[in-house]
Amino acid sequence: MVVGAFPMAKLLYLGIRQVSKPLANRIKEAARRSEFFKTYICLPPAQLYHWVEMRTKMRIMGFRGTVIKPLNEDAAAELGAELLGEATIFIVGGGCLVLEYWRHQAHQRHKEEEQQAAWDAMRDEVGRLALALETLQAQAQAQTQAAPAQSALEELQAQMREVRAQLCARDAPQAASVPQVVSASKAVSASKGQESAEV
Repeated sequence: MVVGAFPMAKLLYLGIRQVSKPLANRIKEAARRSEFFKTYICLPPAQLYHWVEMRTKMRIMGFRGTVIKPLNEDAAAELGAELLGEATIFIVGGGCLVLEYWRHQAHQRHKEEEQQAAWDAMRDEVGRLALALETLQAQAQAQTQAAPAQSALEELQAQMREVRAQLCARDAPQAASVPQVVSASKAVSASKGQESAEV
């Protein structure tokens, strides 16, 4: 991944440099044409750069305390325009890198927010499922507690059916003997009626 990213970064830098070159060339042309631009924008950075460069070279070579002569105006204007063009390219490239970094960070934040939202949704779902499980466990306990009462009720109903069956079985012979008693009482009353008629 890093090996593939390096040529892309180099290619991006070259592309930015090529795009920024026309802008740098326009700055150079403006420095050559405009006296104000040349005097106040190009010359001071060029003289400063020349002074720092010469001072560093002199120190490396071992010369100390030497006076550094400033560049002539044309050379300073040319050097200042070059520096300004390179600074423009650098600023554009740095701006592109900063924008890419911000875009990457925004993408990472968006991805983290999505992951957090998915995590929160999963946590809510687990909480909902835990609540449903507790409800089902409570219902199961209520049913197991109601099951003995239900079985006792069913046992009582079975006993009631048995008692009714027994009562119905006892009532059947009595119902059969009741017509015999009625017919016997009719016979007795008929015989009494005949006896009274004979008297």
